[in-house]
Formats: sequence, C-alpha cells, structure tokens
Amino acid sequence: MDTLALGLEHILTLPTLAAIVVGTVLGVVVGVLPGLGSVIGITMVLPFTFTMPQIPALALMLGIYCGSVYGGSISAIVINTPGTPQAAATALDGFPMAQRGDAGLAIGWATTASTIGGLFSVGVLVLAAPQLAAFSLNFTVIEYFALGVFALICIANVSRGAMAKGLLSGVIGLFLATVGVDQVTGDMRFTFDNFEMTAGISLIPAIVGLFALSEMFVRASESHVVKESIAYKVGIRLPRLTDWRGRLGILLKSCLIGSFVGALPGTGAATAAFISYSEAKRSSRNRDKLGTGEPDGIISAESANNAVTGSAMVPTLALGIPGDPVTAVMLGTFIVHGLTPGPRLFSEHLDLVYAIFFILVAVNVAMFIVGAIGAQAFTRVLRVPEPLLMTTVVVISLIGAYGVRGNPIDLITAFVAGIGGFLLRKNGFPLAPMVIGMVLSQMIENSLRQGLLITRGDFLAFFQRPISLTLFVLTFAILVWPLVRRLLGRGKGATLDEGNLE
Repeated sequence: MDTLALGLEHILTLPTLAAIVVGTVLGVVVGVLPGLGSVIGITMVLPFTFTMPQIPALALMLGIYCGSVYGGSISAIVINTPGTPQAAATALDGFPMAQRGDAGLAIGWATTASTIGGLFSVGVLVLAAPQLAAFSLNFTVIEYFALGVFALICIANVSRGAMAKGLLSGVIGLFLATVGVDQVTGDMRFTFDNFEMTAGISLIPAIVGLFALSEMFVRASESHVVKESIAYKVGIRLPRLTDWRGRLGILLKSCLIGSFVGALPGTGAATAAFISYSEAKRSSRNRDKLGTGEPDGIISAESANNAVTGSAMVPTLALGIPGDPVTAVMLGTFIVHGLTPGPRLFSEHLDLVYAIFFILVAVNVAMFIVGAIGAQAFTRVLRVPEPLLMTTVVVISLIGAYGVRGNPIDLITAFVAGIGGFLLRKNGFPLAPMVIGMVLSQMIENSLRQGLLITRGDFLAFFQRPISLTLFVLTFAILVWPLVRRLLGRGKGATLDEGNLE
C-alpha cells in the first residue's frame, strides 16, 4: 500500500501533470498529420527528455504514444487519410459519416471508444504484468540469455513479407551495439582508434536517424502532388447514452481483442483494429451497414487499437521484450532514464511501476478531454504545408540528437543513421529489427558470457534448467511452426489432387 501511495504521489506533481497534458496534445497532433505516426513522434521528443526528471519524462513519452494512436482517427474521418496505420480501419466508416455531414459525431464516437479501450488495457496491464514479473523473479543470467534469444523472435514477427532482409537488419543492430568498450574485458571493439567511438553508438541519435530523419529523406525523394488548401473546420459531438444501447457488446469484445493482440509480440494496433472490425462485421446487429458510416465500425476499430497501448506494455515492462517498433523505442526510453524493464523492475522499483499505471490512466482521461475540447483545432493542423513540416522535423530531430550528450559525434551518428535508414527502406529492409537488435544485444551478450563463466564453459548446461529449456523449446517451436504448417498444407493439397484424379 505504501508503494501504491508513493506511485500516486509521483504523478501528483505539477511537472508530471504538465508533461501528461503536453505529451497528449503533441501525440494527437502527430497522429493527425498523415505519415508521421507514433514512432516518429516519440523519437523526435525522446532526446529532449534526457535532462527531464524521470517521471515527467516517462509521462511525456506515454502521452505521445497514446495520443498519437487516437489522433490518427481524426484525419481518417475528416479526409479519409489515416494519420497513422492504426486508424486505417476507422476510415472505413468514419469517412462515410463525415460525407453525410456527421463528422463531429464520428469524432465523438472515436474519442469515446478510444478512451474506453485505453482504460480497459491499463486494467489488463495492472493485472497481468505483475504476475508475469513475479514468475520471472526465478531468472538467473542463464534464463535471461534464453529470454533474450526468445525475444529475438520479435525480429521475425516485424519482418513478415521481408524475412531475410529483416533478419539481416536485426543482425546489423546486434553488431552496432558491440561498438565501443567491451564491458567484460575492457577491450576496444570496432573503434578504429577513434576516441569518440569508445563510448559506442548512442541509442538515441541512432533511433532519431533511423526513423525521423529517414522518413524525411524518403519524403524528399518522392514527388508530391500539391493539394488545394481546404479550410477544415470540424467540431465534436459526443454520442448520447441511449446511442450506446446494443453496442456495449461490440465495445467489450473489441477491447478484449485489442488487449489480447497487443500483448502478442510483433502484432500491433493496426492488426488489432482490422481483426476487431472483421469480428464486428460478423457479429454486429448492424453488420449490413458497416462500411456505409455505421458507428459500430468506428467503435470496433478505435477501442481495439487503443486497447493495444496498455497491453503492449505487458511484455515490455514485465520481460523487457519489445513487441513492435513503438514498444522498442519505448524500451529505449526506459533504459535511457535508468529503468531496465524486466522482473527486477517490479521488485526494485515497484513505486515507479505504479506511477506508470497511474500515468496511463491520466493520459487516457486527458486524451478524452483534449479530444473533446480541441477537435476543431486539430483538424486545422492538416493544413500545415509539407515542406514546412519536414524542415521542422529535421531541425528538431538534430537539435534533440545533439542535446542528449552535447557530443558532435551524435549529430554524425544521427545523420549517418538517417542516410542508412533511407537506403534500407528504399531497398525494402524494415528498420524495427535493427532497433530491437541494438536494444537486446547487450543483455544477450553479457548474460551468455556470465552464464558460461558459471557453467565453466559448458553451454549444454543452459538446457538443463527448466525455465531456460522451456524458452529454448518455445523459440524453436515458433520458428519451425510456419515451415511445418507449409509442409502440412502441401501434403493436404497433394491428397486433394489425388482425390480429384480418382
């Protein structure tokens, strides 16, 4: 109870409350502007949090995370252009509502459903994360190595459609994290006798370059059609309580789908939104109207994609496993501010864990208030000229990358990472695996070497401990299952062909 009160005390300060409001507003703006998204919003602001106190910094980042997921629905409804991939399903019914003059009501449905989905996912996080972390207290360095190897599956999950390139990207990330001083022996690795390189490649400038700068380079390399300036002016109209009659079942089901999908590494909010929308199209009593401006479509998409925000933090906080690009960057945020997600976080910093829970609740409440008050203002943000937007993002990103340590090498790191990220994206290489590799590399390497010292060089001893063996078996099973499924599918196809021949 003392830690619970201390966690609440952490957020009931003016800097933290201000960070929650500012982060939520910035997140909504980032979400409204098509093409930016949660990752770029977080990476732009992350360097500026380096000098902030721990709790306000986390509050700012979580506000941007949750706010950006909701903000994408506004542009999806108003101009049929989802501000973020998570809001793609929202446009299916949101824009038809706007076309018939109910844009304000559509934003009201999206705002309410987003808030309920977000709060529901916080409850999932509060219940599931401590239990998972308590079980993980039995981990030694051997189990941590097995967990790190298991977490590398995330690279495969976020590389679907470009598996070989994703794996190569992950290997590059693992390698980049080894640059600098060897923490065990003190030897210099891959520094090329350059003193500045002895500190290694800083994670923050690398993330800023890979995501924010590379996105701007990609946009600059593509031709853009100049659109006519449209005076977007849409307010918000919240649905009445009677309008929810018959829709609470869809809301609850969508919250459950979003929370379940969010806790699975490598899925994400866009996946949850489309799964939930498909389920609504199957089971809603208004299923025949979906796609024509039916509120059930907005409810299912928005409650599901916002339910991902809290549940996606379950493996991130409890095990230190990033499940998608957003949680990979959030994991980097925790590490930068002196918090190492995993079992020890719950045993050594339980008050901070409770503070994170309270922050997520406050952010979702703030999101509802900000959306209700500022919907009209946010739609006007859509008129920002893209060249001005790109210039602003580049300047802010470079200032932030330099401001972390005040080291000019970080500017070079960010610029090189931006160029590298641009070339990788142009050739179909996903960037999230590289960040996951950089985040997990140190844990995997150190736990492996410490484990070998404990077992006197006997790697087979890693397979003699129940938890580590289970993790290794799960890793193998998950990697092999797609191949087995493919072989089973071929065998079934061959049987059907033989039956047809007969």
